[in-house]
Amino acid sequence: MVREIIHDPLLLSRKSAPATEADLPVAQDLLDTLHAHLDHCVGLAANMIGERKRIIAFCNGPLIVAMLNPKILRKSGEYETEERCLSLEGTRPARRYRTITVSWQDIRMKSHTDTLNGFAAQIVQHEIDHCDGILI
Repeated sequence: MVREIIHDPLLLSRKSAPATEADLPVAQDLLDTLHAHLDHCVGLAANMIGERKRIIAFCNGPLIVAMLNPKILRKSGEYETEERCLSLEGTRPARRYRTITVSWQDIRMKSHTDTLNGFAAQIVQHEIDHCDGILI
């Protein structure tokens, strides 16, 4: 189900709780909502649709991936950039890493670890910030 995007900074700045199997409908709603906004959005976190759960969805090339309980294990290649957010107006400065290794669970609750580079890494870092209550 496509959900409304939250714009309230007070709600968006609260940390998210770990996701469980009971939260899989939230992951599906997040995927549906991202699909509905693909013309101007490449990633979403669950708090952006009103759910305080550690779930993100992002575009990785032609694929849209949902990650439950994403955690950055390693990062390298620090750089400064500017980012936009569907929940907030304008652009903001951000410090990112060109390469990250991240662990997560998929929508079958299977665990994964992978290394992401470039724009995909940047998107995941932005969405994990949302899970941590960090507004960019």
